[in-house]
Amino acid sequence: MAVTKIHGIKTTVDKAIEYICNPHKTDQKLYISSFACSPETAVLDFKYTLDHTHDCRDAHNANKAFHLIQAFSPGEVSYEEAHQIGKELADRLLEGKYSYVLTTHTDKGHVHNHLIFCSADNITFSHYHDCKKNYWKIRNLSDTLCQEHNLSTIMPDGKKGMKYNEWAANKSESSKKAQLRKDINQTIRIVSTYSEFLAFMEAKGYEIKNAEFGENSRKYITFRSPDMSHPVRGSAKSLGKNFTKERIKERINNKLHRTTVPSVRNKLIDTNTPNIAGNIGLQKWANKENLKIVSAEYNKMFTHNLHNFSELEDRIALLHMQQKEVNTSVVSLESQIRHLEKC
Repeated sequence: MAVTKIHGIKTTVDKAIEYICNPHKTDQKLYISSFACSPETAVLDFKYTLDHTHDCRDAHNANKAFHLIQAFSPGEVSYEEAHQIGKELADRLLEGKYSYVLTTHTDKGHVHNHLIFCSADNITFSHYHDCKKNYWKIRNLSDTLCQEHNLSTIMPDGKKGMKYNEWAANKSESSKKAQLRKDINQTIRIVSTYSEFLAFMEAKGYEIKNAEFGENSRKYITFRSPDMSHPVRGSAKSLGKNFTKERIKERINNKLHRTTVPSVRNKLIDTNTPNIAGNIGLQKWANKENLKIVSAEYNKMFTHNLHNFSELEDRIALLHMQQKEVNTSVVSLESQIRHLEKC
């Protein structure tokens, strides 16, 4: 989903362009594009066009440029795709008539585009009309582009008269909850225990409280990411019935019961049989083989049903964590075996 807003610039075109082209905001000027001008000379290019207009309106009060902002939901679009959408919006809206500078800012929790274009076109030297009709054209174009790029779009909710900052705050809270649900679902798919789930969610940057079970524990688990103003409860009312701590643990256990546990148990070597229990060398061999079997099962579980590269990276990270645990277990077992050999 993308939110759009536009305002006129009467005097400070140079400062506005300098701001949107800030290297710290545009990944060292990587995400800057322009049309019929260059970012360095845009002010002069705009002035040349404006000097050739024949509009009788007061030049002092007329807008010299317009500043359009297009902001996307957190985590929904990459910097590259956002910049491409911004260029497509500029080209469809301005139809190759107006000079513009487009930048994508990467320094906030959400990706957003800045488009500054000259208020007069380069063909007829006529002024752009900033009116409700053209604003709705911008919004409809933005929604259309979001649909073409498989992003969510703004749906009418009947709340007429709501101020922009109130609407944006509501949408921001909703998008953060949607991202939290996505992270929870993704993590459940790649972990094998509830404790791993908590550790991996914390590794994603979430602060988690009230995750424990018991008589003295609080009813609702809470999650809070760095860009959240307040914690979000894992309750049916806040996130949905599938996101309570009881349900999260149940979903992990059900997944393991369906897939991993039966297959692992059927393949593991029984170290309690008389011929293995009484032979240190066979114990060492059996323990190592069992670790290999468990590792192979994890590999099967974490390499099927991948949906995207982000999920693959998460699974690889978890495999590294589990590999460290396996290596620690091997060292511990070998230490125990050496101790038994000395006895």
